[in-house]
Amino acid sequence: ASFIKLLTERPLSQITVKDIVTDCGINRNTFYYYFEDIPKLIETVVEEDAATIIQTYPTVENFGDCLEAVLDTALSKKRAVLHIYHSTNRDIYEMYLWKICDYAIEAYLSTVLRGHKIKENDLDIIKKYLSSLGFGIISNWLRSDMSDDIRSSFTRLMDIKKGMLKEMIEHCEET
Repeated sequence: ASFIKLLTERPLSQITVKDIVTDCGINRNTFYYYFEDIPKLIETVVEEDAATIIQTYPTVENFGDCLEAVLDTALSKKRAVLHIYHSTNRDIYEMYLWKICDYAIEAYLSTVLRGHKIKENDLDIIKKYLSSLGFGIISNWLRSDMSDDIRSSFTRLMDIKKGMLKEMIEHCEET
């Protein structure tokens, strides 16, 4: 909590372990007992967010619902997320995004594909395509400093591509 608080106040490059331990009232040894360094702390924070989203959405009937959870989590910590995103530790946040996109797509496809028989290779291609789509949309939004209206853009995209997944399934379905 102290780390997130500090991240909302200033960029990551201006936060030290001393700042964190002073803010939360622990000593440096306690910090280093749990975390190797600040990047490991970042990894823990984003992993906890990912776990919360996965726990909240054990099944995904609609990919948009899971995206909403990602957006809500990011927006609730907007400045902190942007400070991580614009730091040298961006890769940690991007790994989190990939994990969430992969999870959402896996859960969504397991719901949508019930009763369909698709070759494993084709299923893998569809998963990668949809995960990349979600990751790309969120990455572009982050690149714009979360200023775009991603919800309406995503809703419109879902309307535009309606039926595409059904067609993909039909093309891949084994007979």
